[in-house]
Amino acid sequence: MGEPVLETARLILRPTQAEDFDAWAAMMTDPQATVFIGGLQSRSVAWRGFVGMAGAWAIQGFGMFSVIEKDSGRWVGRVGPWVPEGWPVTEVGWVLPRECWGRGYAMESAIAAIDWVFDRLGWTEVVHSIHPDNAASQAVARRLGSRIRGSGLLPEPMVPAEADFWRQTREEWFGGGRAQAVRSLQSRAC
Repeated sequence: MGEPVLETARLILRPTQAEDFDAWAAMMTDPQATVFIGGLQSRSVAWRGFVGMAGAWAIQGFGMFSVIEKDSGRWVGRVGPWVPEGWPVTEVGWVLPRECWGRGYAMESAIAAIDWVFDRLGWTEVVHSIHPDNAASQAVARRLGSRIRGSGLLPEPMVPAEADFWRQTREEWFGGGRAQAVRSLQSRAC
């Protein structure tokens, strides 16, 4: 089986590729886009995270997907499963460049990624580790049907390291959470 490629109405989700790096590195220099994911990174530090994501795909068989806008071919973020060494949960996370906020891309791609981790990876729950001050990501998690079910600290290099764990089981997702997420996405002007 080859590398997964997921498609939504407006997006393509695929593993990290070399041509994604410039957009990835640019996003990591934006203080607003990075405030809850470890902070600003120089291009050389961003490179290490970038190849770490590609390495996750090679070693674990999954990682966050690069999200590509179908119409333009532009890289518009990273979304999906993320469980690096020391990570306390089976994460499905998202981070998008600021110019892509408010378009519904996080929801659209997270729905596809959650379907994939339950169907292909056999996960029994997904968790979104969200800093208590990150209202935008909390809103996405809520629309996905997840609820806060605990909190804790994330390992380095996460600063700030505090996180609420927004969880949803496989049964909750397929028992109504997914349908709720799709309705929420459809009701938003995208």
